[in-house]
Amino acid sequence: MAEPGSLEAAAEHERILREIESTDTACIGPTLRSVYDGEEHGRFMEKLEARIRNHDREIEKMCNFHYQGFVDSITELLKVRGEAQKLKNQVTDTNRKLQNEGKELIIAMEELKQCRLQQRNISTTVDKLMLCLPVLEMYSKLREQMKSKRHYPALKTLEHLEHTYLPQVSHYRFCRVMVDNIPKLREEIKEVSMSDLKDFLESIRKHSDKIGETAMKQAQQQRNLDNIVSQHPRIGGGKKSKKEVCAGSDLEVKNTSPMSEQDSGILDVEDEEEDEEVPGAQDLVDFSPVHRCLHIYSVLGARETFENYYRKQRRKQARLVLQPPSNMHETLDGYRKYFNQIVGFFVVEDHILHTTQGLVNRAYIDELWELALSKTIAALRTHSSYCSDPNLVLDLKNLIVLFADTLQGYGFPVNQLFDMLLEIRDQYSETLLKKWSGVFRNILDSDNYSPIPVANEEIYKKIVGQFPFQDAELEKQPFPKKFPFSEFVPKVYSQIKEFIYACLKFSEDLHLSSTEVDDMIRKSTNLLLTRTLSNCLQTVIKRRNIGLTELVQIIINTTHLEKSCRFLEEFITNITNVLPETVHTTKLYGTTTFKDARHAAEEEIYTNLNQKIDQFLQLVDYDWMAAEPGSRASDYLIDLIAFLRSTFAVFTHLPGKVAQTACMSACKHLSTSLMQLLLEVEVRQLTLGALQQFNLDVEECEQFARSGPVPGFQGDTLQLAFIDLRQVIFQLARQLIPASQ
Repeated sequence: MAEPGSLEAAAEHERILREIESTDTACIGPTLRSVYDGEEHGRFMEKLEARIRNHDREIEKMCNFHYQGFVDSITELLKVRGEAQKLKNQVTDTNRKLQNEGKELIIAMEELKQCRLQQRNISTTVDKLMLCLPVLEMYSKLREQMKSKRHYPALKTLEHLEHTYLPQVSHYRFCRVMVDNIPKLREEIKEVSMSDLKDFLESIRKHSDKIGETAMKQAQQQRNLDNIVSQHPRIGGGKKSKKEVCAGSDLEVKNTSPMSEQDSGILDVEDEEEDEEVPGAQDLVDFSPVHRCLHIYSVLGARETFENYYRKQRRKQARLVLQPPSNMHETLDGYRKYFNQIVGFFVVEDHILHTTQGLVNRAYIDELWELALSKTIAALRTHSSYCSDPNLVLDLKNLIVLFADTLQGYGFPVNQLFDMLLEIRDQYSETLLKKWSGVFRNILDSDNYSPIPVANEEIYKKIVGQFPFQDAELEKQPFPKKFPFSEFVPKVYSQIKEFIYACLKFSEDLHLSSTEVDDMIRKSTNLLLTRTLSNCLQTVIKRRNIGLTELVQIIINTTHLEKSCRFLEEFITNITNVLPETVHTTKLYGTTTFKDARHAAEEEIYTNLNQKIDQFLQLVDYDWMAAEPGSRASDYLIDLIAFLRSTFAVFTHLPGKVAQTACMSACKHLSTSLMQLLLEVEVRQLTLGALQQFNLDVEECEQFARSGPVPGFQGDTLQLAFIDLRQVIFQLARQLIPASQ
């Protein structure tokens, strides 16, 4: 059974043969073309040959039937044969020419084919490269960012590269290498960012001193500005400082810290005179590493690890900062550097608190501040106890106040620091007392203990301006004249006022009430009077080489200083604005100090007088066996009486009772001493002449008593000091007169 394909081909060949037979010769080309386009032109040729043989047999039959026609046909055919040969030659020649011409076309076609293939390959390659190029660009960008230490953008680029670009070309080998390298790049970014953080921590450790210095400088400027504003409440439409502008804008935008977050808590203050801006923390330290590292660790899912590491390292730095140097107490710069470091540390933490979200929190900073407070207060208590210079203690107090005000501006509680300043106040008072002890000793040692001479009105007004003294009689006297007191009176009074001023300086900026300041000044002044000045006066009074003139002058001086205490009360009232009548107001005890000193001087006068009398009595050389008395009193007694007269003449400026008591004490001591001479055991025999000579001496004493060496005695009060001696002489005379007869 024939195959369907061969049947179809046979039918087609049959159709073509019919067309050849029935078609015009000029149109036979397309028919033959269809034969050669097919694949079975061989079979067609067989069909054609068979058809030709059939036609030849038919022609033969017809020729046999029509022989003459056959001959004619043969003749025609022979003619056709010649034409066919010519046609064949033309076709062959045309074919040869066509083949020669077609070679170039074939070559061009091959070239075109290769070109189209290359074009297709190039297009495919370009498409693939367009997919790979962003990956390579991103990877190059990543490397460039890492090289320039832009780690956070590098991490973002790495994320885009991993999740967006690489999946599109994941079948390429270089992409698989990149994918394998991504964890290493992440770790590298993490390590480099941590290295930057360590460098940042080292940087802020080094710059804490400078940051704290600028913060405290700004606080000082702000305090000065506040003082100017309080003194001149004209500011309203005038020029505002930069800090006021920044603070106002910050409060309008966000009600958070009073310090500007953009300025790391350190606001630039404009100096009205120099217009200099104080640099902020961000101007001294680059905070970008900590922000980058925080973002990087947050993106990598290790934020908690980073927070723990940062807080741990800052705690270590806090302990180092809070450790004071051993010689801090020697100079103010030591304290200043210590405070600058602490302020710098907390300014940085305040900046981190307000510019990061949760890296540090308020609880963490409060914990560090509590630690800092305890350490700082302990260090200040220890080191300040070594300070013996009140100026250094005062400077330290001002520095502590500035330190406290600076940190209070950042929201840190500083009440404990001000409480500690009250403790330092007591120490300051002690150092002042020691200093003024030396001042008083120098004044007392350098004084000549003589009334101050006044040559003209200018000197008089100068002294009256230093010491509150009024005496109408002295004012009426012509120049030159003398004040009753010596130079140490106005000098001591002025130094007491200086001491009060020094106490007042310490109380400034301590946020104390006027009553507390007044109470502090009065208590310190009482200590100055009752302890320091009193001890100095007692030391002078008890000196061995002190003379009666000096003692008398001390009594006069202390009398005037005692009267001046009420002026000191008024002076304290004027500077504190607290009336002395206010409840719980401390009173000055200066009157008791000067009274005690005066009593001690009086006792010393009495003792000194008695000692002088004893010195004269040591010259006694009575001849108890003398037959006749002398013509006048003994020389030693005459000299003694002359000394007493001159001495009591100096006592005219003393209070009356003091002079009277001294005179009475001297007379009693003289009477007692003479009686002891007369009644000594060694005097076993006594002649009437010797007794008469002794009587002349006693009469000289009685004459001195009657002369009134000191005014104020009534009648013969002073003579009564010798009455017992007179009775003894009378008794001895009664015994010796009968014996002589």
